[in-house]
Formats: sequence, structure tokens, C-alpha cells
Amino acid sequence: MKEFDKIIGYESVKKELKRICDILVNPEKYEKFGVKASQGLLLYGEPGVGKSLMAECFIEATKRKCFVCRKSKPNGEFVNEITKTFEEAKANAPSIVFLDDMDKFANEDDRHPDTEEYVTIQSCIDTIKSSEVFVVATANDFYKLPYSLRRTGRFSKKIEVKIPEGKDAEKIMEFYLSQKENVGEINLKEITRLLNTKTCADLETIVNEAGVYAASEGKDKIEHSDMIRACLRVLYDAPEAEEAVFSNSSEKNKMTAYHEAGHVIIAEILEPESVTLASIANYTGDAAGITSTYQTNEYYHSIKYMKNRVKVVLGGKAATEIVFGEIDVGARSDLNRAFKIASRFDDEYCGMGFDSSIRHNLDASDLQRERHCRNLAVELEKAYLEVKEMIVKNKEFLEKVANKLLEQTTIMMSDIQEIKKTCKIVR
Repeated sequence: MKEFDKIIGYESVKKELKRICDILVNPEKYEKFGVKASQGLLLYGEPGVGKSLMAECFIEATKRKCFVCRKSKPNGEFVNEITKTFEEAKANAPSIVFLDDMDKFANEDDRHPDTEEYVTIQSCIDTIKSSEVFVVATANDFYKLPYSLRRTGRFSKKIEVKIPEGKDAEKIMEFYLSQKENVGEINLKEITRLLNTKTCADLETIVNEAGVYAASEGKDKIEHSDMIRACLRVLYDAPEAEEAVFSNSSEKNKMTAYHEAGHVIIAEILEPESVTLASIANYTGDAAGITSTYQTNEYYHSIKYMKNRVKVVLGGKAATEIVFGEIDVGARSDLNRAFKIASRFDDEYCGMGFDSSIRHNLDASDLQRERHCRNLAVELEKAYLEVKEMIVKNKEFLEKVANKLLEQTTIMMSDIQEIKKTCKIVR
């Protein structure tokens, strides 16, 4: 099925789509087993991951006539449009109804399942069960759809399209680069690791932005440095100031360098090779500096990784205060993040005892709320002391990272790993 060649990566998803498609195209293969096509297919996941492209490739591969329904009319008229679409598909069976961005058809969810648009879709699906009409739908927010619609029987096949990672992300980035002319040597692994949690649309935008940088500066090729600049621009929405503004002798820039170096060394001590980028280039946004870390799926399943994240977040404040002997006034957003993460230990997981969790106790007393706040403060104070101890023990590592930042303004994973080779890391 060459139609699926348009989808880069996502091999497991393509395999499943091809299997479903084969039932529609070659039903005789399955009839001897008493197998029939499922009622419908729902592709769901974050915006920009390629759900509509996958649906279009699937529809093209079936060779069936397709009737598309997108929200483009006021509610009353749109309900009639839904009914008309299903009626036309039934009259032209075998066919496909494509409900694109179905979660945008109405502002309802599982708690309010009676919106007219969704009730109409459910009724229409029920009326085509005996006909050769297959329903394909895409949605960003799976749980915005009422259970009565997304249940097996209406959408028997539900496939989550996740954000591309690892080899998939590299293949997609390589594809977008292949669409550009004059591309130099790009470290795809380093770039895609930096783009962890970013969608296909993000990857495409970054490649295009890198081409803009290269062309505007009269280069012959898109270079790795252009990709890094594009990542900074797109990921953090913070255009760089003129290089002349930057001064490595500025007290502010020195403090920013040590702050980011603090994040870097704590992350590398606790989770080696996790830092993908650190930068202190002057930005017009809120962030004076940036440190980006690669976050594995283990983060969401382990308190250990969440506690590590708190320590990494506190690393900037600790480094600045150790080196300069004054309170870091640039750590406000870091402190907000640290409190939010640590609060989850107690509120969501009862990690500090059942008696201080207020999230699961709607009738929490003032004493329980006080206990929750006290436990939170103790947890963060303990983490902060551990971070400061690690920084003191690894002062050489801190100094070298800060100096490299002052020299280059932006450093990547490869730079950090080279620095580590010259230092003795103490846990």
C-alpha cells in the first residue's frame, strides 16, 4: 500500500492502519474466518502529529469515495450537515465518512454527553451499521468526546498518535531537511533530542526557520548552528538580541551563566546525558537564560525522577547564591515550578502522608492545610541543601560550564559531555 509511504516513521501505527484497510479492500480474505470490518476508526493525539495525513492516506488506500465533514457552519445548520453527509455516504456505499477534528464539533465532554452534534453522529453511525459505510474520525482531545460516542461499537478501533520520539523524530527531521536545498552536516540525534515532546509541525517549522537564518546571512548551506538558533527561536519564542549587546564581563550575564550552569551540573550528576542545551544569549522574552533537559517516560512513573527534577530546578538558585553570596532574584519561575512539582508528591500521591494531602480531601481542615504547607517547605528545604552540597563538591564542573557559556552563549549536549571528561564528578 504505497499510499502510506507519505507517513514518515510511525511504523506501528502504519501497520495497524494497513491491517484495517486490508479488511475493507479484501473482505474475502477475512470472510472465511467470520471476520468483518470494525465500525469505525478514531485517530487521536496532540495537534500537529499528523492525524489528518494518516486518515487521508488510509482513505486513499481504500479506494472508496469519501464524504468529509468539518465544523464550518453554525450549530443548527451543522447538525443538518452531519446528517446529510451520512445520507450521501450511505447512498454511495461502499464509502467512507471522514469526521475531521471531531472534538471541535461541540463544546461538550463525557459529563455533558447530550449535545446535539454528538447525539446526531451517534444516531447516524447506528443507521449505517448494515451498510458498507466506514467512519474515520480525528480528534485532539479524546476525553472531550462523550463515552457513548467513542465506545467500542461506534469506534471499535482507536489509535493514539503520539509525539514522535527517537528514530521516528530523526526520520521526520531528515525528511523535512531533504525537502530543502543545500543542507550541510546536521547532528540529527542532538537536534531531535533537544526537540523531545515536540510535534511534527514543530519539526517542520524549525527546519524552515533554519533555512531563513542561513539565507539571510548569505550562507551556502543550512548548518548545524542554524538549526540550533531555529530551535531556540521556535521553542522559546524569544528572538535573539544583537550579539554586540552581549558582554561576558557583565555582572548580570555572569550571574545568568552560573545560574544555568547550576541547572546543568545537577541534571548531569543525577541523570547523565540529560541536558540537551543551555543558553545565556540575550533574549527579549522573560528568560535571561535557558536550560533544556531530555525527559524520558520514566519521569511520569517514578517519584525518584520527579524529585530529581525539583533538584535540577533548584540548581540555578543554589549555584548563583553560592558563587555570588546573594539571593537569586531571577529564580522566581524556578521556585514556582519546584513548588508545583513537590506539591504533587503530597497532593496527588500522598507521598508525605495521608493526613496532609488536601487534594483528595475536599473537607480538609485548617490543620491539614497547615501540615501540607509545612511538609512542602521541609521537602524543598531538604532538596535545596542536597543541591548546594552537590554544587560545592563539583565546583570545577560548575566553573567550566559557566565559562563555556560566557564564551559561546549557547552550548549543546556534545559540549557538556566534553567538559565532563575533564572533571571528576562527585555524587
